[in-house]
Amino acid sequence: MGNSEVFIPQTNGEISETLFQNWTEQAWECYCNNFNCNKCSIHISQYSFVCQMPKIVNLLVKNQGAPTTRPF
Repeated sequence: MGNSEVFIPQTNGEISETLFQNWTEQAWECYCNNFNCNKCSIHISQYSFVCQMPKIVNLLVKNQGAPTTRPF
């Protein structure tokens, strides 16, 4: 990421419930890649924030169940 500053969310580790109510394409990608950041479009694009997607996907699986087909 070069000299860019990394954004770390100031949420005390809490994730908004709205983020794990529905599967999104990004969550599906993370789930299908088994949380492999090297295959992630966000990681590849080098966004300047700490990814929270594994936490969100785990909450989606817990609350919505693991998808058996593309959920969107």
